[in-house]
Amino acid sequence: MRWMMLAVCGLALAACDVVPQWAGGTRPAAGVTDDVASENPDSAVETVEEVPEDPVEDTPEAEVSIGTLGRTVASLGNAAEPGLWLKTPLVSVEQSGRVYYDATNTTVDVTLIPIDGPATAGSRLSLAAMQALGAPLTGLPEVDVFGA
Repeated sequence: MRWMMLAVCGLALAACDVVPQWAGGTRPAAGVTDDVASENPDSAVETVEEVPEDPVEDTPEAEVSIGTLGRTVASLGNAAEPGLWLKTPLVSVEQSGRVYYDATNTTVDVTLIPIDGPATAGSRLSLAAMQALGAPLTGLPEVDVFGA
């Protein structure tokens, strides 16, 4: 029974064209048939341009902010979005940061997500971050934002 399951799995993998890739083989580019690949093997290989690992580094206008970014009024963001985040116009690129709420003297590490608007516009804070700060969910707490 065990050998039969192994054989079925092997056939399924071969049918999915996973085994040649996994075994170190290559497959022709999409839309290229085996006949074309055997006539001119160089034409079957697609040239892939090297993509930088972090495109943010290559963009001069998108800079990670470090230090105090400012104070903002935070409303409750989408409660269905998990995680600790602050959507704010104080940053131009997604980055890690911290939020400080002076009413409870609490700091929380969050992901700072850029949104359009002037720096004086309000921000949206995740449900988890509001709870971690001890901020009222129905209020509009003022928080200090720091880039990491």
